[in-house]
Amino acid sequence: MEALSLDAQEATETDVAAVLRRLAVVWADFESRLEATPLIRKLTRGRFTLADYQAFLIQLRQQVKDGALWMSRAASNVDERRLELRSTLMRHVVVEHRDFRLLEADYRATGGDFGVIQAAEKNVGSDAFSGWMFNEASKPNPFGLLGAMFIIEGLGSIKAAEWGRRVADQLGLPPEAVSFLRYHGENDAGHMEEFRAMLRQAAAGEADQRRIVRCAEITARLYVLQIEEMLL
Repeated sequence: MEALSLDAQEATETDVAAVLRRLAVVWADFESRLEATPLIRKLTRGRFTLADYQAFLIQLRQQVKDGALWMSRAASNVDERRLELRSTLMRHVVVEHRDFRLLEADYRATGGDFGVIQAAEKNVGSDAFSGWMFNEASKPNPFGLLGAMFIIEGLGSIKAAEWGRRVADQLGLPPEAVSFLRYHGENDAGHMEEFRAMLRQAAAGEADQRRIVRCAEITARLYVLQIEEMLL
């Protein structure tokens, strides 16, 4: 993977549009693979059970808890030429570092034992996903992670609200039992303009753009693996 240029020149709108087109291709492939996983197939076909939902909450919680940690590490590795981008990442950490608590609250609202969700280990996919994110975040100016953020924010803005409605309808759950999905469905849709601003600071060169897209590809594959492992 090519090293990111330290040139602080901003990307043009043409550069940003080109990266977004390439990321859209990655997203389309990711969405197709995600819909084919056993867990999501059960959800979309109306065969989702409470045990399925609790498995989703337990295993997603472990990965989400790591999210603020790798994002903090990424921010610490941004050099002084891109302080605004560092600040943006740090704001994300402040906003999202307690998201795993929503998953815990949802689990308890479904009748789950709090100790179980707190003590559960990551599944194989979650472990691989978190390991990959920490590895990328440890690099100097780890702006390839913008590709990962595109995938993760896309799940929130495109999938979370739909999944939350399906879960609540199929299981007859109250709103407080799907708070994580509802929250991200309502809030992540507004992040695209902020994401475009981050791309302008990090995607000025072709090597930088390839790194962002490649990171999105790997993140997407590992996220699918995480979901696949939830019903094994």
